[in-house]
Amino acid sequence: MRRPNIILILMDDLGWKDLSCYGSTFYETPNLDHLAAQSVRFTDAYAACPVCSPTRASIMSGKYPARVGVTNFIGGHTQGKLIDAPYVRQLPLSETSLATALHEGGYATWHVGKWHLGERAYWPDRHGFEVNRGGCDWGMPNHGYFSPYGLPTLPDGPEGEYLPDRLMDEAIALIERSDGRPFFLNLWDYCVHIPIQAKADKIAKYEAKARALGLDRQRTFAEGEAFPCEHKKDQRVTRRLLQSDAAYAAMIESVDENIGRLLRALEAAGQAEHTIIIFTSDNGGLATAEGSPTCNAPLAEGKGWMYEGGTREPLFIHWPGVAAPGVCSTPVTSPDLYPTILEMAGLPLRPEQHVDGVSLAPLLRGEGALEREAIYWHYPHYGNQGGTPGASLRAGDWKLIEFYEDGRLELYNLREDVSEAHNCAAEQPELATHLHRLLAAWRESVAAQLPTPNPDYTPWR
Repeated sequence: MRRPNIILILMDDLGWKDLSCYGSTFYETPNLDHLAAQSVRFTDAYAACPVCSPTRASIMSGKYPARVGVTNFIGGHTQGKLIDAPYVRQLPLSETSLATALHEGGYATWHVGKWHLGERAYWPDRHGFEVNRGGCDWGMPNHGYFSPYGLPTLPDGPEGEYLPDRLMDEAIALIERSDGRPFFLNLWDYCVHIPIQAKADKIAKYEAKARALGLDRQRTFAEGEAFPCEHKKDQRVTRRLLQSDAAYAAMIESVDENIGRLLRALEAAGQAEHTIIIFTSDNGGLATAEGSPTCNAPLAEGKGWMYEGGTREPLFIHWPGVAAPGVCSTPVTSPDLYPTILEMAGLPLRPEQHVDGVSLAPLLRGEGALEREAIYWHYPHYGNQGGTPGASLRAGDWKLIEFYEDGRLELYNLREDVSEAHNCAAEQPELATHLHRLLAAWRESVAAQLPTPNPDYTPWR
């Protein structure tokens, strides 16, 4: 049996509503929309954390971040009313990564793009990848998106070369030079993480579009509360109210153009019908800080928050000849990708490794629903976007959030209230208690680390 090629495209900070096929009326994504129309498109897909490194660790391990110990973006640390919980600052070598499992199954394994899962001893080449183009400990392009990049794992291109274009050049070259083995291309773009930088002509296009739509005359931001973390206590949370940032839109268009290049390259190489493509993101769109370049409405908040805007993601899976195109509303999460990919590849599952992931392959084949009581999150940190430490779960239509600063519980029916505007905890006390017990039991089962009170805290908010 010929094993399929697998391309896993992971965007950085791309929000749930940042594609036209997910409802954006400002950003333009025709190539991604076309691919999504040929795929199973998930409406209720989640990243395992509202920030990047934990989600990346969950994909590579098939485990929740709390079980791996990578619960914050690596390098992050702050405090407020609480002191951040300790966390592991690399993907441990004791984890049998998804790439290692595929390599042992006969796959060529290539990583292109962002990694952010530890220093040199933990880079992709130590986790089963034969090729690494651009992956290191950096969480963003430290010198910007235009060459010279200064990346230790990617030679600089001609001055002014755009990083998304260069990374796709590298990916396409690998496909064109493939040695005949099935390949796993782990294509983890640095876009659309800050700094928000794009090509000048595309920025001008979206500035004109914003004017034509009258978006430049609408209220764009709402200034909110003081930040809860000490390092930003003199700043205020700034929420974007609509999608209108021209540079961000231009970045997304460049991403989409490069996806089009990838699809054409697969066709030219005769690989299109033999290649599974998975597209998703590592956390919600940046909507409340650091320039607030996008808006996730109707979802609440964004990156760094426990609300839906922080974790709900675009996800679609193109499985030629097997999965019929359609829309799926089953809640799924990033640890599920590990066993899903193994099953799609026809390789043995590794339940001792991907202990938290559930294979979506039966769902993709239309063979029935998943048997899972709940999906869980644990983020015992403040981050940089205004959210506070907390944990949450989703069980069916219900979502419970526990905030660690004060123990507050919030309960939402996401089918009726996707914006999480109406807290049902007081109206449904028995349900809130039941879900809180589930959350507490799960937290204990994964040995989740908790934040501690800050004895030096002086309130400023």
